[in-house]
Formats: sequence, C-alpha cells, structure tokens
Amino acid sequence: MQRPTSFLNACQAIVFAAGLALGALAHAAAPAKPAPSFEWESSEPLIHPPADAKRIFGVKDPSIVYHDGRYHVFMTTAGADGWGMAYTSFATWDEAPEAPLFMLDKSPIGPGYRAAPQVYYFAPQKLWYLIYQGGDPMYSTTRDIGDPRSWTAPKPFYPAVPASVKNAKGEAGWLDFWNICDDRKCYLFFTNDGGSFYRAETAIERFPHGFSEPVVVMKEKREDLFEASNTYRITGTQKYLTLVEAMGPAGRYFRAWTADRLDGEWQPVPGAKLNLFAGADNVRFKGRAWSEGISHGEMVRDGVDQTLSIDPCRPLQFLYQGLDMEKGRKYEYIELPYRLGLITATAPNAISELCKR
Repeated sequence: MQRPTSFLNACQAIVFAAGLALGALAHAAAPAKPAPSFEWESSEPLIHPPADAKRIFGVKDPSIVYHDGRYHVFMTTAGADGWGMAYTSFATWDEAPEAPLFMLDKSPIGPGYRAAPQVYYFAPQKLWYLIYQGGDPMYSTTRDIGDPRSWTAPKPFYPAVPASVKNAKGEAGWLDFWNICDDRKCYLFFTNDGGSFYRAETAIERFPHGFSEPVVVMKEKREDLFEASNTYRITGTQKYLTLVEAMGPAGRYFRAWTADRLDGEWQPVPGAKLNLFAGADNVRFKGRAWSEGISHGEMVRDGVDQTLSIDPCRPLQFLYQGLDMEKGRKYEYIELPYRLGLITATAPNAISELCKR
C-alpha cells in the first residue's frame, strides 16, 4: 500500500533527527584531544663572565628586549665582591659570546647589592625602566637603552616594607620583582622563596607610585612555587602567561599558568605533570648537555613596552640561566658557574595553539 507523502516526509524527518542525535552522541563520546606539552632545544652557553674578569663567577637572571636592530640584555653578576648587574648588546645570537659586558656599578645605579633585573619601555612616559632588587624593589630609568651609563640612581617602589610580606620576625620576604601593565593598571608580581606568589597594583597614571598592599594570588609547596616569576600578555588573545621557577630532583625548572586578566585567577597550563614549561624532562641540547636544569630567565618578546607581549605564532624563545658545573667540584653558592643560554620551542604547544593567523 502506498503511504501518503506527508507520512513519508515525517519518517524522513525522524530518521534525519535520529542521525543528528547519534552523530552528536558519538562526538561527545570521543576522547578530548590532549593538550600538547612543551618541547625545547637549547643552545650552548651564549653569555658568560669576561675571560679577564677573574672575580666574577657567574652571570644569571637575564632580562632581554630587541630594539633598534639589537638585543639588549641585563643580568645579575655573582662575584668575589658580591652581587651586581651588567649589560650587553649584540645584533645576532652568533655575536653574543663575544659581546662585551658593561658593569652597571659604573653608572649612577652605583655599587652595592643589585640583582634580578627586568627591563622594558614605559610608553606613557617615554622612558626605559630597569626594575631590580636592592633588598626591596627598586627602579632606574633612561631615555637611551643603548647607553648603559645613562641610568638614573635607584629609587624604591615603596617607602617602607609592606606588612603583608614581613615574616614572623618582621623581616622582608620578597624577591624577583616583575612589572607588567594593561591599559588601566600596572602590576608588581614577586615571590618569597616560601611557596607564595604575590601581586600589587597601581593606576597606570600613577606609576611608579601608589602600589597597593601586596596580596597572595597563589600558594603551594615551597619547592613547587619557588622564585623568578615572569608574566606576559599573549599577542592577539585575551590571555596572559605566568612562569614560576620550581625545584626538582633534576634541577630547577619552570611551570606555566594562564589567566584572562592580570588580576584574575591563574590556571595551570595543561599537557604535562606539574604544568611543566621547561626543565630537564623536555629540553634537549645541541652538543653537550651543559646545564643542570632551566633556571631564572625571560621570554624573548615581540615588543618592548610595558605590556610585555609574546607572539604565539612564532617559535617561543626563552633566555635562561644554566648551571655549567665541573663534575666533582664543590662550590659556594656565590661561586656557582651560571651561564646564559637560549631555548627554542621545537613543537606545537599550549601557547602556539592560541595563534589565530
């Protein structure tokens, strides 16, 4: 018996709807694609103490910008006279090993404890800022990043140590200061070597003054959230990346988090145990494996200003301090032979997946 057209149409509609439902169910049941983990390749040591600087044992804590056709690198020096800072500049990475170091105690920054620099251009004031620790967070400025003698004398961010960073003995527990701004505020991040990650803020119009009482934004075990935090805006997205150094059996390594805003909640980047960013487990070396772990460093940015942007569409690069020790030799802490090397991402990762080009 022939069915009415309306009946046949109704049956076809039911079959079509059932097919859609089954397709959606199959799609929902399919396992989620795992997030790619980070993979890197390291250079040989690129920046080291000058051969004739017998009293300097190591160079560490680099900060880097690429401006006017040159890389500008600031770093901590560790030597017989204590901790200081130095500057070098070069056009290509091949030139880095031979580039001379200028000791910044020869500038108005002066001698004394100076360490862990961060450099960027603060566009609203048309000034370069060098942030560093001199016990408390300090800064100097210049209009010419290529003239290391032009930096101003140190000034503090805070008139006194904030109560929130003092320990039970009333001593300051803060180090490795990091500054980044959005279009409204500037934020000061730092750690305390005890598992706490802090944030303070001020209006961009008031910078470098008016920073708030710091608050803890992440808290973990000491060895899992140690020091050397650095934070960036991911170009072309509404996301930010924070890296914090941790300690493990194979040496120092970095973990990674992202957030939708600088005063937001930081979420671990998926893809690896303890949201590994870079360390002994995922860095291979050209030639000898010269470094024990991946320690205090900075991303190579795609700009120079206070937003600290990194481009997810280019292979990520990170300038780091590596520990190049002689086997069997014992070192005092200040004598540790830190050198600066560069790691380059060699595979798609959680940041490169954000590329929208």
